Amino acid sequence: MGTEARIERLRELREEALHAGSQRAIARQHEQGKLTARERLDALLDKGSFQEIDQFVRHQSSGFGIEDKRPLGDAVVTGHGTIDGRPVFVFAEDFTVFGGSLSKVVADKICKVMDMALDTGTPLIGLKDSGGARIQEGIASLDGYGRIFERNVRASGVIPQVSVIMGPCAGGAVYSPALTDFVFQVDQTSHMFITGPDVIKAVTGEEVTMEELGGAAAHASKSGVTHFVYPTGIDALEAVRYLMSFLPRNNMELPPYFAPTDRPDRLDDSLDSIIPDSANQPYDMVELVETVLDSGEFLEVHELWARNIVVGFGRLDGHAVGVVANQPSILAGTLDIEASEKAARFVRFCDAFNVPIITFVDVPGFLPGVDQEHHGIIRHGAKLLYAYCEATVPRISVITRKAYGGAYLVMNARGIRADLVFAWPSAEIAVMGAQGAVNIIHRREISGTDDPEKTRTELISDYEEKFNNPYVAAELGLVDEVIEPRETRYKLIRALEVLRTKRETLPPKKHGNGPQ
Repeated sequence: MGTEARIERLRELREEALHAGSQRAIARQHEQGKLTARERLDALLDKGSFQEIDQFVRHQSSGFGIEDKRPLGDAVVTGHGTIDGRPVFVFAEDFTVFGGSLSKVVADKICKVMDMALDTGTPLIGLKDSGGARIQEGIASLDGYGRIFERNVRASGVIPQVSVIMGPCAGGAVYSPALTDFVFQVDQTSHMFITGPDVIKAVTGEEVTMEELGGAAAHASKSGVTHFVYPTGIDALEAVRYLMSFLPRNNMELPPYFAPTDRPDRLDDSLDSIIPDSANQPYDMVELVETVLDSGEFLEVHELWARNIVVGFGRLDGHAVGVVANQPSILAGTLDIEASEKAARFVRFCDAFNVPIITFVDVPGFLPGVDQEHHGIIRHGAKLLYAYCEATVPRISVITRKAYGGAYLVMNARGIRADLVFAWPSAEIAVMGAQGAVNIIHRREISGTDDPEKTRTELISDYEEKFNNPYVAAELGLVDEVIEPRETRYKLIRALEVLRTKRETLPPKKHGNGPQ
């Protein structure tokens, strides 16, 4: 065969690989409102940047009726490309080929790009749309999942890993997304569960739909598995591109810098009145955060789960920051089990990838209740404490209002090595609220007077004046500066400038043994 014939044969094979799925399967994919694997990669990556790997791979299975069906590339498309000019490795499961099922060679292809991503310090993005392990290959397909999981763990904290659930993801397959840093789901067309509705009905008698069990809404608001939900696949992939703009390529680099269009010295008078006069009145912490960040841009993570705490990414003077903030409008901003877990994992991610952490504090304490205690609020609350104590990136706190008891410490207090702590004049930093403190300290005095309520009111007012303000903490050096609310953006930017060269290392150890 001559050179021209060989080149022609190559072109034929490339064309065959590009159309591995049948036209019927592709049409069915589109009817369900889903893109094909290659269409998804085109939407995710910069135009013309995708370079495919293992395009000609075929499965080697025999028997079970698939020995004569050996499409090029099998059921996954793998390779690398760029997002806003920055490299990423990708794999996209192809539901039009064997239902996207995982065979040995599919696992081989995925593991190859995972290894290359780790070796080169490049982010990895997986687009999931698969019927699960290929039954015809038996234990070989299950072993493939194991090899993928091991690589997810090895890459954790080294390169950013993102999973986008765009179709079914069931059984053992769900553990790979759970091991990655961020999980996106497409509403109505994607589902995740360990066991499906039919098995649940057979074993427990419960009747549940796929959407109720493992849809995007369920995992984004109830289980906390999913971080982001979008109505279409295109929306989800565009959001992945936006997320990547906040993240470095790997744990040895800093997040990308973007020239800001917002003035670093901007003062915002609206912050001076955002705190209500009554300490029991709520306000929207997201509004506060957006006012402080560059151009009001804030990418909230886990927006629908554990809403009493807010986490997400933004920028200050062009530099990426992670934000953790109590949300007074939900459960008064108390910390409960889910809020602690949500914030702890976000803090650990920011620390792993060199993203400074800004903490806005308005926390009256941990959520009380038998249910919280018996489900381990002590253990789960300690996860957030552990995450902050372990973090070596710049850590700055702004106490806007309440900072009571153990919750004050857990929210990045000076005692756990916060770098800088600012407080607004409205800050109340104490062991507990004035009413509770007075009821304990002055119990006998109150009960012994002719007018207990008047006495209690006077004592509460006196306690608030003496203790529930930021100046006692400032006298002790636990607050570095009491600032006007409108100065917050400027003060944070100046603080980050001086902390940008922070160098801190932890004692040598294999790994810690934090609360689980």
